[in-house]
Amino acid sequence: MAIIIPKVKTNGRIKMRIRKGDIIQVISGKDKGKIGEVLRTLPNENRLIVEGVNLRTRHVKPTSGGESGRIVTKEAYLHASNVMAYSTENKVASRIEIMVDSDGNRKRRLKKTGEILA
Repeated sequence: MAIIIPKVKTNGRIKMRIRKGDIIQVISGKDKGKIGEVLRTLPNENRLIVEGVNLRTRHVKPTSGGESGRIVTKEAYLHASNVMAYSTENKVASRIEIMVDSDGNRKRRLKKTGEILA
């Protein structure tokens, strides 16, 4: 009789070139074309939250006696493969490359424009 061993998902951290604070453009999905700032990243799941993109509506019940119920709209996670870094100066989305300057420091740069990201 064969023993079945389930595949275990590794909790390895995925290298993401997009970081918190970057300006990105959504390249696929229902919010395609939208531009926003990255608010939070989840490197273990390769996901991120972008300001004003992938909004979800939730109906919240009142918690105390005098309070009324409300509708809350907040951003949900996006997969990192659905976004690209965006240059606000040149109005173009681009991939990110890692370059090493003369001092040996690694910097992120947009491939299309050559703009260095902070």
